[in-house]
Amino acid sequence: ITCNMNERKCVGEAYSLLGEYGDLLYGPEQFSDHEERLSGSDREEDEDDVEAALKKEVGQIRASTEQKLRRFQSVESGANNVVFIRTQGIEPENLVHHILKDMHTTKKKKTRVILRMLPISGTCKAFMEDMKKYTETFFEPWFKAPNKGTFQIVYKARNNSHMSREEVIKELAGIVGSLNPENKVDLNNPQYTVVVEIIKTVCCLSVVRDYVLFRKYNLQEVVKSNKEDAQQKSSPTEEQNSEVVKAETEEEEKSFKEVKEEKK
Repeated sequence: ITCNMNERKCVGEAYSLLGEYGDLLYGPEQFSDHEERLSGSDREEDEDDVEAALKKEVGQIRASTEQKLRRFQSVESGANNVVFIRTQGIEPENLVHHILKDMHTTKKKKTRVILRMLPISGTCKAFMEDMKKYTETFFEPWFKAPNKGTFQIVYKARNNSHMSREEVIKELAGIVGSLNPENKVDLNNPQYTVVVEIIKTVCCLSVVRDYVLFRKYNLQEVVKSNKEDAQQKSSPTEEQNSEVVKAETEEEEKSFKEVKEEKK
């Protein structure tokens, strides 16, 4: 989740929004409490064995922590203005798509500081060889024959300077093409958008639907009416700067063409 300066408030908004829709889709969160088992009332003959006592206590604390795993839990992202929420027993891409679909339909604004909400369904090390090996399997549910679809690849790197955007797009587009030659690139209205978000040495990946319709999964933009959107095109925000988007898509198209030529 990206925000504008106020990460603490962003986490609060994320918990509220994810909790609301998580309850709708998956039912209220269930809690189990075994804390009373940590009371230490069962200290017996091991009192003089410090090592055994410590091991036992660590095991009890670990068991208690696992019991307390919440459906949504904020974890350190490693980048400014980026919040990462770990999910438990949730399919992030389905949940986020449901949230955006509802906001797009109702045009009801539900957040102030959250900008984009991107589901992450896979991670690997942010090195080209690791990414190629991982995505060969990761892409299969969407792109391996007989599955097929039109696609685009969007790329963003934070706190990382060793990766080449053009190389990543070219290599991943080649992998999608190798899974099924009928997968075709579409930069205007693709069925699937491959989202590549690199933070430091971690590559976060997802394949999402309706990326264009839901304004790049931007919660501030998706609730705007067509009239508001048309007015704002004369003064685009950083997130939707049309010249930047055009430049990026041209590079993607060029990279994909290079892959096809190499195959020939």
